[in-house]
Amino acid sequence: MVFSAVPKSIGFFYAIVMIGIIAYLWYSGRWRQKIGWLLLLVSSALGFLIFSPVAPYQFQALVLRDAEGLGAPLIAGVAGLSVIFLLTFVFGRFFCGYLCAAGGVQEIVYHAPVPKFRPLVKTPVGIVRVMMFLVFLILAFILSMSLLAWFGIRDFFYLSLTAGSAVFIVILLISSVFYRPFCRLICPYGCVLSPAAGRSLFRLRRTEACINCKKCENVCPTDEAKREDKKGECYLCGRCTDVCPEEGALVYTKL
Repeated sequence: MVFSAVPKSIGFFYAIVMIGIIAYLWYSGRWRQKIGWLLLLVSSALGFLIFSPVAPYQFQALVLRDAEGLGAPLIAGVAGLSVIFLLTFVFGRFFCGYLCAAGGVQEIVYHAPVPKFRPLVKTPVGIVRVMMFLVFLILAFILSMSLLAWFGIRDFFYLSLTAGSAVFIVILLISSVFYRPFCRLICPYGCVLSPAAGRSLFRLRRTEACINCKKCENVCPTDEAKREDKKGECYLCGRCTDVCPEEGALVYTKL
């Protein structure tokens, strides 16, 4: 593969640096959606060029103690994924939202001009995620098998035509109508990051300027825009802030 010799650590360094930059832009009010689009394109391109940052696969390799699949010493993988977890605990899910190549391609496809499907309740999505995470753990620790090999994430980014890559292409097609199915239902690292994001120090919140028009709730693809939502599944996509009619009613700030 082109540029296969480029260390995967470059991808993680890019992600870690960009989390801080994105958080600053959001906090300072300088964030623009065109910046988000640029990051999605860059992150997706890195997935194809150096297969990094693709945290779900690299998390899988780490759990399986597969240094070759990880593309780095195991201790480096632990350090990189731990830093992203800590940054998510502080700033929210910017990594998932803009910097993970697997999430990036799904976000891009979701913009396809087709009708969207959003479950009326979040509980079933959460149940499926937990069940998939349990399957991931059982396969990894008991059977030493890779769950993500079934979903072809590596084959897809390596442009290999396999049954697995075909499965991931189907997931991408589904992501045109259902927001980030891989991230929300399958990704084991996303399952780890979600609780951290739900307790993040910085997050989107409504202020006294909010007029309760519920436009943010209607446009949120993960149903995380209500006042009482913990924002664990908020990918900071910016759809809510784009439709908010009151300046300063919805802000990214420290709680």
